[in-house]
Amino acid sequence: MTHQFVLRRPGHAGEISPMLPARDPRLPDDALELSSGEAADPAARITVDLAADGIVEVTLPPNSAVRAPEAQAAAAAVRAIADGRRHPVLLRVTGVLSVTEDARLSYSNSVIVSACALLGESPVDRVIAHFLLRARPGSLPGQFFTSEAEARDWLREHHSE
Repeated sequence: MTHQFVLRRPGHAGEISPMLPARDPRLPDDALELSSGEAADPAARITVDLAADGIVEVTLPPNSAVRAPEAQAAAAAVRAIADGRRHPVLLRVTGVLSVTEDARLSYSNSVIVSACALLGESPVDRVIAHFLLRARPGSLPGQFFTSEAEARDWLREHHSE
């Protein structure tokens, strides 16, 4: 079973581009595959969007545990839409139940992320965000927000090509 990621690009007001195929040549062969025994909930997808303002938006599925296969596939999708350029990332963690250590390391090893704002609502979201931010302290600007507008403003201030 595979996870699919919805990729949206600027200039397509309200339109969603086709799903990134499971065997897209820009992704590693096993990027979207789960190991045996891991059930995939079709409703729980990680979405990766490129907003018109150049911010890459990653939304983790609420009520789920994010493991390395999902994180690696999401990171591959971010690299694919970044097309070799550095971008600020808005990572939505609202309602995520947990993130494994391996998943955290997958998110922290990206060289195309110029700054990362983590967006959530609850104290649990804040704990998960800080767990993600601790992966490689000081490696890139990162901060937790409960306001999307503030997060986007901060990303614009901290983005450097």
